[in-house]
Amino acid sequence: MTAEPKRNAGYRAAAMVEDGMAVGLGTGSTVFFAMERLGERIAGEGLSFTGIPTSYQAAIRARRYGIPLAGLDEYPELDVAIDGADQVDPALNLIKGRGAAHLREKCVCDAAREVIIVVDPSKTVDTLSAPVPVEVLPFALAGVSRRLSLLGAAPVLREGVKKDGPVVTDNGNFILDCDFGAIGEPEGLETAIAAIPGVLECGLFTAYTEKITVIVGEKIGCRVVSLH
Repeated sequence: MTAEPKRNAGYRAAAMVEDGMAVGLGTGSTVFFAMERLGERIAGEGLSFTGIPTSYQAAIRARRYGIPLAGLDEYPELDVAIDGADQVDPALNLIKGRGAAHLREKCVCDAAREVIIVVDPSKTVDTLSAPVPVEVLPFALAGVSRRLSLLGAAPVLREGVKKDGPVVTDNGNFILDCDFGAIGEPEGLETAIAAIPGVLECGLFTAYTEKITVIVGEKIGCRVVSLH
């Protein structure tokens, strides 16, 4: 797939940012197109806003585009968050976390009044089925793996590509990628995973559907989906 659908979605999201806003900035390639366009708007239009990044990667990219940054301490309530997703179902439930930033992304999502999810068409599905990333306290890895197996998963410790050993998140934790197959009741599964001691957060996002707008980038233009 070409980059055009991602660029179109990212640019549409960037057009929704207004002067003075506090804007959550997610992690991932489609969001980076939104940052690219926001940087152009800062330089060309004098747009003024503050970004709250969800990862070191997002912060590094945002600075490259001249976006002023702050944290949730300074902005506990955000006007909008722009983020991506691994999968989106028709009810606007999400699976996120391929970039291992879903814990901070969920904090930012919770703080935002409106959440804009930017995706290409391959991310829209009838039923969520992608592996669910689970951020785990390293101390509790074995116990959490056992409990996730009892829920029907096949947990796999995510390992680094250009380093030996496990991926370590920006928060100093490990990631278990959990294949549950087709997820018929994502809300119930999210609740069950969250109840396991040692789990920091999972990549199921089911509590925010009413404030989510999904922008699906196409080769030409975008398709916008929301429940409000």
